[in-house]
Amino acid sequence: MKTGAKRNYTFYVLMLLIFGGLFWMVIREGKLWDRAFDKTHREAVEMVSGHVAVQQAPASCPAPLELFTQSLHEGVHHPVAMLLLQIISILVAVRIFSWLFKYLGQPGVIGEIVAGIVLGPSLLGHFFPETFGFLFAPDSLESLNILSQIGLILFMFIIGMELDLGILRKKGSQTLVISHASIIVPFFLGTVLAWQVYPEFGFGHTTFVPFALFIGISVSITAFPVLARIIQERNLGKTPMGMLAIASAANNDITAWCLLAAIIAIAKAGSVASAGYTLLCVILYVLFMFGLVRPFMRKLGNIYNSQEIISKPLVAFIFLVLILSSYITEVLGVHALFGAFVAGVIMPANLSFRRIMTEKVEDVALVLFLPLFFVFTGLRTEIGALNTVHLWVVCALFVAVSIVGKLAGAALSARFVGESWKDSLSIGVLMNTRGLMELIVLNIGYEMGVLPSSIYVIFVIMALFTTFMATPSLVLIDKLFARRRPERRHSAKARILISFARPSSAPVFLKLVKVLCGRLIDKLHITAVHYTIGTETSPMNAYGYSSESFVPLRDEARELGMQIETRYRVTDHYLKDLIELIRRESYDFVLLGGGPEFINDYVAPRRSSLLLADELNRIRRQIRKKMYFPGESTRDKARRLFANVSCSVGVFVNRNFRGADRIGVLMLDERDRAMLDEIDAILGGVKVTLRVADAGFAAQLQREVRHLDGGPALAVSPPSVPFSEFIAGQQMLIVSYNSWLHITRSRSALIPSFPSFMVVKPARAQVPGQKPDDYPDRAAGQADAVTFDGSVQSVSADPGIRAAADVTATGSAVGVSRLQGSSGGTGKQ
Repeated sequence: MKTGAKRNYTFYVLMLLIFGGLFWMVIREGKLWDRAFDKTHREAVEMVSGHVAVQQAPASCPAPLELFTQSLHEGVHHPVAMLLLQIISILVAVRIFSWLFKYLGQPGVIGEIVAGIVLGPSLLGHFFPETFGFLFAPDSLESLNILSQIGLILFMFIIGMELDLGILRKKGSQTLVISHASIIVPFFLGTVLAWQVYPEFGFGHTTFVPFALFIGISVSITAFPVLARIIQERNLGKTPMGMLAIASAANNDITAWCLLAAIIAIAKAGSVASAGYTLLCVILYVLFMFGLVRPFMRKLGNIYNSQEIISKPLVAFIFLVLILSSYITEVLGVHALFGAFVAGVIMPANLSFRRIMTEKVEDVALVLFLPLFFVFTGLRTEIGALNTVHLWVVCALFVAVSIVGKLAGAALSARFVGESWKDSLSIGVLMNTRGLMELIVLNIGYEMGVLPSSIYVIFVIMALFTTFMATPSLVLIDKLFARRRPERRHSAKARILISFARPSSAPVFLKLVKVLCGRLIDKLHITAVHYTIGTETSPMNAYGYSSESFVPLRDEARELGMQIETRYRVTDHYLKDLIELIRRESYDFVLLGGGPEFINDYVAPRRSSLLLADELNRIRRQIRKKMYFPGESTRDKARRLFANVSCSVGVFVNRNFRGADRIGVLMLDERDRAMLDEIDAILGGVKVTLRVADAGFAAQLQREVRHLDGGPALAVSPPSVPFSEFIAGQQMLIVSYNSWLHITRSRSALIPSFPSFMVVKPARAQVPGQKPDDYPDRAAGQADAVTFDGSVQSVSADPGIRAAADVTATGSAVGVSRLQGSSGGTGKQ
């Protein structure tokens, strides 16, 4: 131990002893005051009563365990503890069901709504009434309700900020027709249906006008957030149909919320005439917000437009505007949510300002507060209330009217403004999603006493069904109107796909391509793709990422004089989407990055000596293979990418790569001959040295190179040169996948000395009978018969590597056209 540390510890111990002793003395002296007080108290009693007080024996003290149990019981039932326990249960259930429905290809919001129903009286209360009664006691729900309302206010503020009024101006006439037709048609059908069911469900509960108006608005509203995320997940955001659907949904939301404000005013006032004063105040409020507050907010946005952060005083001011707006509309009688929505709409229009504010509010609102609203809705939803066939028939009628009215109104109007039938039906399906917005309307109507519990449950089921059907319906429409994709014509340009994670790392890939294909750079078609993992990403943030992510790459391409094409997508299944893109567009070479985790996953794989653990790991790998977890190891991603695409794949590990004119190529044996095709484009401008582990194959390549007349800058490193010395003489390494498996098992200590290197799996043809995900990795515990240090053996004893090499060589070109004497191939075209 160092002298300084010993001195510090000594001082610390002395400090504890001294102040501990002083504290004990203070406590001892303090007890003397207690004794004096007891004595004075007894004397006072004797003087008053006139006789000596009998000193009572002290009451027996409860046992320590009993005191602890009592304290624990009081702590569990404390209102704050109950609220925290409710929040914990809600968050766990919501995350589980959200993940489950996202895995099924559905929006996560459906799972969150289902989680609320599961925790409510329909399931938890029905099968476990004691647990339900303890967890959601009626006297503990008020705090939960208030927190859920705060979450809704923040959520509506975000929805207002995400609305782009500029899109509405660009597509004004089209969105006006589509959005209002998708409101008018279902609203009319809803009021007709309300007239039909009013005697049974509304008579005696409320008057007809508010009942009919709430039924009409309930079947007319569109869930803008759900629609936007479905479009984002399906990569439709920049298509004409996707932009028109988003603009129409935005217009629909604005109109629907204005209608809802009017309906609430009418429902509270009892008639249209008496609600006129409220509506007049609301109109004045909206004019004030858009005429005075919005220009002021625009000036603030211009001031902070160039700043990366928003100061705390400005954030406080924005929240003050939000709360004041919500308070005013609540006092006026049109609900606080309308004020929150308007406050979001009037925020500064520049994207950076709204993105920063969205990031500050969104996570807390969507992850913490909003699930409380779903569960509070679920507590009001008792599916068992629909206990007769008649009620289920009424439920089916409501669902059918909602779908027909919304789908027909949106689709036919889209067709009328000039959209194709495919796009019109797609817009109709998207506008038919209800989701969270429907639940907000239902809860307002339920709390006002307009909607009875049975109608409330029916509309919750309708919201779930219409939102759930959106994704399958879009898939069905795509299949019905699918056109046969024309085969890609043969092009003289090779197609290269670059997939990068961090935008700052993207330029190095272009430098690498410049080195590897310098003399053929004009014959390349380069595409760069960037994925944002997580479909819960805000559409506003995704729009910003789609342009910002490629800025460094475009700057580097401009400097190198290269033309690139860019792709962007938000996904939960990065590898699955990447494989589909590679197959769909028939790329010749795929290049992606591999950081330190790529090396670690191969050098130090997880192993277990327990058979049960091995079996569990095997099951885990099979599940990952099916479910495409985003968090799986880099090794698993690379292995599955190698297995599922037939083109060449390179995983690049960057170690301050700035260019190279000396490149070493590591090959294992004869089965890596296809690697020669991969380096064909390099030859001419860069010195390439081959290092072959199999001595016999190395000698064969040496003879072929020697017979070339004035051949390229290509050489074979003799086995006498130490492997470490060969590595030290290179500025970059290209490593065959088989060689990489060999090195990570037997020579991993040398990997830290590698310069920047790229592990390459050459192009291959699919082997009949081979499952794509069965691309072999390694056979652990087997010894290699070849070595990069000059072994004379020429056969690999590792069955895993032999199988991998067989798969790689089968169907691929063998040899470079420059090398005479190759085993029959002419190289890739």
